[in-house]
Amino acid sequence: MTEKFQKPFIDRPGILDSTPGDPQGYVTKDGMWAAVPFGKKFVIIHNGQQVHLSNNYKSAKAFILKQVKASKKTTSTLEQFL
Repeated sequence: MTEKFQKPFIDRPGILDSTPGDPQGYVTKDGMWAAVPFGKKFVIIHNGQQVHLSNNYKSAKAFILKQVKASKKTTSTLEQFL
């Protein structure tokens, strides 16, 4: 069952965006990784814990994709259920 996680609704997104034009954040399809705006930077969250602080959206998304790719190489689908 793969559900797409939606970004939370923010009634006034201008409050969180320090720089107009920056995205509101990034969430992976499985919902395990997220990049959340934090002032002018982005906080990377994995399994509910802050794991990294990136300077911009591009580097935050690159960090997440790198970690997802690395985790796929180290764990097989069988190991995830054990």
